Amino acid sequence: MMFFEPSKGHGLPHDPFKAIVSPRPIGWISTLSKDGTANLAPYSFFNAISSNPHLVFFSSEGAKDSATHAEETGEFVVNLASHDLAEQLNASSVDAPRGVSEFAFAGLTEAPSTLVAPPRVAECHAALECKVTEVRRPLGLDGAWAGVIVVTGEVVGVHISDAVLKDGMFDAVAAGNLARLGYRDYSAVTEVFQMTRPQWKGD
Repeated sequence: MMFFEPSKGHGLPHDPFKAIVSPRPIGWISTLSKDGTANLAPYSFFNAISSNPHLVFFSSEGAKDSATHAEETGEFVVNLASHDLAEQLNASSVDAPRGVSEFAFAGLTEAPSTLVAPPRVAECHAALECKVTEVRRPLGLDGAWAGVIVVTGEVVGVHISDAVLKDGMFDAVAAGNLARLGYRDYSAVTEVFQMTRPQWKGD
């Protein structure tokens, strides 16, 4: 089995870290700047971290617009990344100048949110309206800032398309939830299976 210490290099064509830690849900984050310009960008370092209250986070490598706007305004929206919107999601990752709306660039429609100011993506099957609870700048072992900004928010509103609700449950296959793998690879949910957590009955 191969072993390497990341600080000393991996000797492979590409760093395998993101491929190992996968699949990762994609946080398709919409925000508003202080002057009211909409911004939209995908973040592969994203997940839910609590169910009571509903907390999610996204991590920005550097002070990019999404993290900056969320910290300044205290609000953001997580739009569901799905297979049918993969091309638009990729388009929204463009390194456009500040002030340019990725909604327009990617051919997406801004829809009003209910409890927060940033718009959501009208074409998405689900969206989570969030209010910022914490912004952190994690450190490495050397005590220096790792160069990332982690924004945590509480979900205060949820939008779900009727098309992906089956018997009152969210259907990830119908929605085609999109995930980020390593390198340039993505994956979509096409099948699911169920398991029941075992109950301990003693020796």
